[in-house]
Amino acid sequence: MLERMDEATKVGPSVNTAPEQYCALLEVSQAIAAHRDLSALFHDLAQRLHRVVRFDFLALILYDPARNTLRLHVLESSISPYAELGMEKPLSETPAGLVVETQRPLVVQNIDQETRFPEILSLMRENGVKSFCGLPLTTAHRRVGVLGFGSVKQDAYPADNLGFLERVSAQVALAVDNALNFQKAQSYQQQLGRERDRLRVLLDVTNTLVANLDLRELLKAIAGCLERVMHHDYTGLSLFDPAINQLRLHALDFPQGKGLLQEEMIVPLEGTAAGEVFQTRQPLLVGPANYGRFQADVARTFVEEGLMSACIVPLVSSKQSLGTLSLASLREGAFTQEDVDLLTQVANQVAIAVENALAFQQIDELKNKLAEEKLYLEEEIRTDHNFEEIVGESAALKRVLSQVETVAPTDSTVLIQGETGTGKELAARALHNLSRRRDRTFVKVNCAAIPTGLLESELFGHERGAFTGAISQKIGRFELAHQGTLFLDEVGDIPLELQPKLLRVLQEKEFERLGSTRTIRIDVRVVAATNRDLTNMVAEGEFRSDLYYRLNIFPIEMPALRERPEDIPLLVRYFAQKFARRADKLIESIPAEDMEALTRYHWPGNARELENLIERAVILTRGPVLRLPLSELRSLTEASPPVPPTLQAAEREIILRTLRETNWVIGGPAGAAARLGLKRTTLQSRMKKLGIAKLA
Repeated sequence: MLERMDEATKVGPSVNTAPEQYCALLEVSQAIAAHRDLSALFHDLAQRLHRVVRFDFLALILYDPARNTLRLHVLESSISPYAELGMEKPLSETPAGLVVETQRPLVVQNIDQETRFPEILSLMRENGVKSFCGLPLTTAHRRVGVLGFGSVKQDAYPADNLGFLERVSAQVALAVDNALNFQKAQSYQQQLGRERDRLRVLLDVTNTLVANLDLRELLKAIAGCLERVMHHDYTGLSLFDPAINQLRLHALDFPQGKGLLQEEMIVPLEGTAAGEVFQTRQPLLVGPANYGRFQADVARTFVEEGLMSACIVPLVSSKQSLGTLSLASLREGAFTQEDVDLLTQVANQVAIAVENALAFQQIDELKNKLAEEKLYLEEEIRTDHNFEEIVGESAALKRVLSQVETVAPTDSTVLIQGETGTGKELAARALHNLSRRRDRTFVKVNCAAIPTGLLESELFGHERGAFTGAISQKIGRFELAHQGTLFLDEVGDIPLELQPKLLRVLQEKEFERLGSTRTIRIDVRVVAATNRDLTNMVAEGEFRSDLYYRLNIFPIEMPALRERPEDIPLLVRYFAQKFARRADKLIESIPAEDMEALTRYHWPGNARELENLIERAVILTRGPVLRLPLSELRSLTEASPPVPPTLQAAEREIILRTLRETNWVIGGPAGAAARLGLKRTTLQSRMKKLGIAKLA
């Protein structure tokens, strides 16, 4: 601000001499040549013009022909400014507007006598201005605006001094025009520089997208590209998970973070900025002004991390909305509309890359799954466990088949119990073949045959590098059985530390691979089998009770072969023909005494033991009559418990075993009577007849 000059020190117009005015014009020219910045130019001019022109304020008022308005641009004043810088007015409301329209100077020697332009003159009067002079600033190419002088004295601008002021304004017009052109050129240059940098960023992003299929590595590379033109501290990629109808924070790059934000965090569609952007498909700038409308827990976590502003744009492919791309900063107001426009362009490229990466991931997972399935099926063929059909017509077997037929159409978990070799897997396969999942994969896992340390990986899979020796990703048996049936054989051998994860899969239908935080949802029907007494294992703390109850929704008890002796001849003929075809032999008959011996044997190994015996017999037979190694059978008989001598004794043994398995519960759906296919009163009657009573 210039200090008001004393009247004695001011040189009034009446004492100005031509040499002084020419000298002043020369100094004006020198000032014009020395400055490109308007504010600096006007400050210098004010100092020089004070010696030859009386004024208390000097104003530059620029004309905007596109809007037909005037804008107060620069003000040098030794009094309180009569208006704020940047004030805009239509031409018709200001004295300067009249100067622009007429292109002639306007001199008001006594403002108190002027009635036009009441608003502007009122402001001048309030600040003590008595006289005013406005001079047009015009070049050969355009009307630039108005140069305004004001004084606290009346009659400060006599007519005989206007010629000099017009020459000053002509030079000032050129200077202002040059300065404006210089500013515009600088602005264009800066804009071109920014555009060049942004185009380079887009090119770098394109190159990055081509080189990366891993989304986490891709996000880090994009964050590095954007850092050159857009300050940010956080980069996040959220993708829509249709299984939960929410976004999932798939990848993030936040070196300065406190660790509150983690990959795989759920981002709800409601109550979060990313959710709003995903649903509206419109970009959004986030800051303290609109933080309040996002109340989800994860939104508050962003604030707790210290992030003060964010720019979020949607990822939209030609087919669907994929998710959102977010940049955030630890300072307020870090992003502009230009940043939004650039990030939107980047997001269009990223959306294509994300779609390709997800497609590649799905194809890769499908390829791995098919490879695992191929290996599994080859293993199944090699193990040769498959029976062509269930052989037998006994009442005990028909009862089991009826239970299988009843439960098969449902998706309920089934627990098959029975001694080794009774055909538990056969029942599980029959259950699968009768279910709506028959066209999908039946996957078997023998929990007792896999080392404890590898069982979790076998069931749930693992990521590359999850543990020593994990050199590639592995699809687990649960994923392999998706939409099909998973048969957990020897489920009683699953270690205690793994049982909670199995329970979660049964209840929630979801799990994570070893070494991964990504939750995988599956649709699997589980059938479990065991030859162990799970009830006793629960009592002894060897098996979780909640897992037992979850597995035991529909129990099926496979009868031992000694409990259905009438099926033995049928099984012998079936196995004999099966192995005779393989050995390219013709077996026409089996000696009656041999068949009787087989029927009397108690078969501790059940049908599997019988099958192995018949296979050896076929190998040893050289004619059409099957020759059984009965000496081997007799030695086994001598080393085994004697066969119950009577049917009554056999019935008593079966009832006692069933009562022990049900903890002596007789009635109810899980009681001994239901397992035996009897009425509760009938079972009680037989127990009384056979002298069966629970000891105290």
